[in-house]
Amino acid sequence: MIHIGCDIEDILRFKNKDEKFLNRIYTQKELDYCLKSKNPAPHLCARFCAKEATVKALSNLYPKTVPYNNIEILKNENGSVYINILIDELKKYHYSLSISHEKEKSLAFVIIEE
Repeated sequence: MIHIGCDIEDILRFKNKDEKFLNRIYTQKELDYCLKSKNPAPHLCARFCAKEATVKALSNLYPKTVPYNNIEILKNENGSVYINILIDELKKYHYSLSISHEKEKSLAFVIIEE
């Protein structure tokens, strides 16, 4: 069975976020990547979209709420993004992710295969 989630957000929502918000939503690896950019807001926003899309896709598979900082959006050596789930019982699924951003919006699509 396949489960799909998507999300779109305004990048402006992610400008000048406080440390408390950032630590509640993102892992240290994600923050290290995003905050090294001259303009971190598009990167933060795209990762937030990916986390939200993942939660939506998981909603029919997993009865508990998944904290966003237990969903990690990383890049591999060739630059493509992937989902690293930090909850052991959710690691059994296969996750596919596509994210994008432009001037004002970021979006993400997630497919989870059982």
